[in-house]
Amino acid sequence: MGFESDFVMTPLCRRQALQLGAGGALAVWLARSPPAFADDSGETHGLSSFGDLALPPDFPHLSYVNPDAPKGGLLSLQITGTSGNQNFETFDTLNIYSWKGNGAAGMSATFDTLMTGNGDEPDSVYGLLAQSVRVSKDKLDYRFRLRPEARFSDGSKVTAADVAFSLNILKDKGHPIYAQLLKEVDSAAPEGDDVVHVRFVEGRSRDAHLIVVGMPVFSAAWWKGRDFTAATLDAPLGSGPYKVKTFEQGRFIEFERDSNYWGAKLPVNLGQNNFDRLRFEYYRERQVAFEAFKAGAINYHEEFTSRFWATAYDFPAVNEGRIKKEVLHDGAPSRTQGWYLNTRRDQFKDPRVREAIGLCFDFEWTNKNIMYSAYKRVVSFFPNSDMEARGKPTPDELKLLEPLRAKLSPEVFGEPYLPPISDGSGSDRTLLKRAYELLLSTGCKRDGGVMKLPDGKPLTIEFLDSSSALQPHTMPFIQNLAKLGVQANMRIVDAAQYKSRTDAFDYDVVTAASGGSTTPGVDLRNVYTSEAAKQNASRNLAGVSDPAVDSLVETIAAARSRPELNAACRALDRVLRAGRYWVPMWYRDTYWVAYWDAFARPQTQPKLGVGAPGTWWWDEAKAKKIGL
Repeated sequence: MGFESDFVMTPLCRRQALQLGAGGALAVWLARSPPAFADDSGETHGLSSFGDLALPPDFPHLSYVNPDAPKGGLLSLQITGTSGNQNFETFDTLNIYSWKGNGAAGMSATFDTLMTGNGDEPDSVYGLLAQSVRVSKDKLDYRFRLRPEARFSDGSKVTAADVAFSLNILKDKGHPIYAQLLKEVDSAAPEGDDVVHVRFVEGRSRDAHLIVVGMPVFSAAWWKGRDFTAATLDAPLGSGPYKVKTFEQGRFIEFERDSNYWGAKLPVNLGQNNFDRLRFEYYRERQVAFEAFKAGAINYHEEFTSRFWATAYDFPAVNEGRIKKEVLHDGAPSRTQGWYLNTRRDQFKDPRVREAIGLCFDFEWTNKNIMYSAYKRVVSFFPNSDMEARGKPTPDELKLLEPLRAKLSPEVFGEPYLPPISDGSGSDRTLLKRAYELLLSTGCKRDGGVMKLPDGKPLTIEFLDSSSALQPHTMPFIQNLAKLGVQANMRIVDAAQYKSRTDAFDYDVVTAASGGSTTPGVDLRNVYTSEAAKQNASRNLAGVSDPAVDSLVETIAAARSRPELNAACRALDRVLRAGRYWVPMWYRDTYWVAYWDAFARPQTQPKLGVGAPGTWWWDEAKAKKIGL
């Protein structure tokens, strides 16, 4: 958790989809008798990837919450992760599920989902809008029975028609991320007011049903006559724990807790959604945001920059104990972060060129001199997990790789690629020499101090970003590239231009940190497949387009057990690492947070996260003591 970058991309993996739909921790048919179900499989209160649920139907609450947490107070913070059309630096629409505009932070808190996750389990979900689900024996038909008390914030009932409308419109007109994830939904239709029937296509992936239950549910009546694809500053009607209270476009948005929230006492919600108000502040520069935190305009701050963490917290509020600074262990899978090389560009077509570029980044020097030795090097696309490839392929991996051998580099069948360890000088001559030789081996030539591609054009690289946060890390990298004659520069553009260019893949190199998943599945299609490489606004930043990768992604999506999943992910990891699609950066498994001492929290954290600030609550006595 927590990186030197401001850009923490959130590809909608299943667990994140659930968290977004539930608010981040933080045509209606006439009623009739319940329909007959397709088989005798029975109804269940939850679903998972591999059929295992840790919690019984009558569980009282999640283990890591305080079910008696008081309600009240204000949580004010910055947006630290994005999905869909969201932007770190501005917003101009309250519809975050459309292609158009820059979506506002926190809007997911206004929508409920059919089911929601448990932070102690990697892939289990339990009923939220849906009280139960019945599944056909062939796993193609799911009938979700809605809770009769489920209501939108205006008091109208949430019906099966609303659920069907939501799934269909997201699939047909939603942001490409959501449309891609819902491709395996064949149909969604109401069967009376309280049962929605979702049918999947033949050959559906393992977790298609978990994607569906994590999607937001909209009001079909509210959207009637409105254009779902358009940007809007009208807050769409939702059934979640919060409602939009006020906002100033591009500056802040504030939500108020719905005092009549229908689901407040559900076991999956007890002890959460504790703040009366949520407020997201927007700042172009993190330094400005930090000054706002020091002044109390923000009361909860996640730190991403090691230099700030090491040196910037010597000010009165910290020294007097009014602000607390803490390191929390993060049990979630480590994120991947790197400079992604856009292989759609001619200069990056050859993997030897990509490897040579990577050799010019001196992680050891950067970590020591810029990041206070706070990080470890990312080497894998599944870092710090059982899905990370190590050593030579196991027999289970070889079963997957051998049929693809003709399409793969021989390197895949040996030790997985590891970025070399430098001498820490900042300009390791041995590594730079190796990079130079790699470039020459591709037909590049150095002419008058300029490295030229085989076609005679200069090898140029533009590092595109919307923030200067990574400038200290990138400039030494650029200086090493210059020693080889590579003409590189860093260009910082405004948020709107950055989004426009990245959506259209109009860049050489961009930086992204992607949220890790304990159970990867169909979400990987949007990140690594050939189809996603051609789809604007997908998360395939490097433009990976490889039939072997496509095949392995489908194997992962279809894995029926944890060992099968781990083996398939390790095989994919080997192939991606052999492709040199990125220059891997760094990670840490801790969460740096500073906050004004007006909060209390449960004694335990979820096993697969930190629980902050979603399970925290406002402590009025503490707030008064420090003058808030």
